[in-house]
Amino acid sequence: MSTIYKSEAGARAVQEQYRELLRAWPVPFEERHVPTREGDTYVRISGPEDAPPLVLLHGSGANSTNWLGDIASWATYFRTYSIDIVGEPGGSAPSRPKLGTEAVALWLDDVLAGLDISETAMVAMSLGGWHALDYAIRRPGRITRLALLCPGGVGRQRYGWMFKSILAKLTGRGDVRSSARLVTGLDDEHLEPVLDTIVSTFTHFTPRTERLPVFTDAQLRTLTMPVLVIVGDRDVMLDSAETARRITASVPNATVEVLPGVGHAVLGQTETVTKFLRA
Repeated sequence: MSTIYKSEAGARAVQEQYRELLRAWPVPFEERHVPTREGDTYVRISGPEDAPPLVLLHGSGANSTNWLGDIASWATYFRTYSIDIVGEPGGSAPSRPKLGTEAVALWLDDVLAGLDISETAMVAMSLGGWHALDYAIRRPGRITRLALLCPGGVGRQRYGWMFKSILAKLTGRGDVRSSARLVTGLDDEHLEPVLDTIVSTFTHFTPRTERLPVFTDAQLRTLTMPVLVIVGDRDVMLDSAETARRITASVPNATVEVLPGVGHAVLGQTETVTKFLRA
């Protein structure tokens, strides 16, 4: 049994859902399975071959389907490389390189080498945002622009939502759906299909539970490329106010947007990110 799933049957259910959602990819694509020291990494490639590269890194418990609403726009202007992070419920190996060490950057080194990418712009979300920041800090000069949606590793992780979820379960009032709604902040009716996918995944998938290493002010000051950070002011997982404050104070060429009434799931930012990437 794969260690990232609770059962073999659950692994099959998540993988079937993943493949079904990927069928909705709205633009032509190529698929690559890139060999790395952490195992094969799945990459879905779209956009003109001669366009500048754009690497996409999704969040925890997600995969390339994270970008279904964005890819048609971004692939118009860029050669996009949507990477399924290893250890997450997508098409890559179940390996989980240790956060806070060189291991994550070495894995990304292998992926980019396999794709023949020397430098690239990058869009990343949540856990993927931590990966992107870690790589940009460790590999200065390889990232030309960095767009981050609710990135980890800057503002404090919050755990109050976890205690509320546990209490609800103990009193018989909680389930996976209510926990997912609390964490993501997805409470609009039109977003129910997104919540459905999250609930289905986390019913069977075991996410990383370790605390994300926090980048120091000195590390953030090394980010000299243009950086866009978008956070929601209702994020129950990460202190978005602290993220905004630290990025503004430490990153020399940063733009920060705090979205009112938005939780950890920062969606619908395609146009804002496109303008930033093309500036």
